[in-house]
Amino acid sequence: MIPMYRFLCAALGLLLVSPTLVMAQQKIGYVDSDYILGLMPEFATIQQNLDRIATDWEAELSTKRAEVDELFQQYQARELLYVAEERQRKREEIIQAEENLERDRMRYFGPEGELFTQQEQLMRPLQERILTAIEEVAAEEGFDYVFDKNGGEVLFLFARPEHNVSDRVLEKLGIDLENTQRGSR
Repeated sequence: MIPMYRFLCAALGLLLVSPTLVMAQQKIGYVDSDYILGLMPEFATIQQNLDRIATDWEAELSTKRAEVDELFQQYQARELLYVAEERQRKREEIIQAEENLERDRMRYFGPEGELFTQQEQLMRPLQERILTAIEEVAAEEGFDYVFDKNGGEVLFLFARPEHNVSDRVLEKLGIDLENTQRGSR
């Protein structure tokens, strides 16, 4: 009975140790995509373009909001002068203007809106360049995995700084770190 117990303990010990041995053979790196994007000049240009587009659309919506408010104020000022049919027509006109305003707001700023589409279109080439650089660094350095340790999202509970390959990715992208102001990581 004792030899079987020892065999089971030894087998259990091997099962517990073997994942550790396998993990010890893997090389893991991480990047901070916010840090990389923050140091890429193209990102600032893209962000400025998106901000300009959003500002233009917000101004357009603000103008339309003022027009709807004016319609409502005119209606309130003359409500008692309208006959029932005219009063109903004016209310429907105001409701239609409100719906058009909300439709435009969703078209520009909704989850599937034009701002989101513009952002995807403008960012895609930049994201592809970063991904290519990450893949090249990972292949050159022999990394098995490279994770994104984005500023607000924690993918690791512990990450050794020597595995951060962000500076190497920036070098691959042709960004001179010595002449660039470093952002906070």
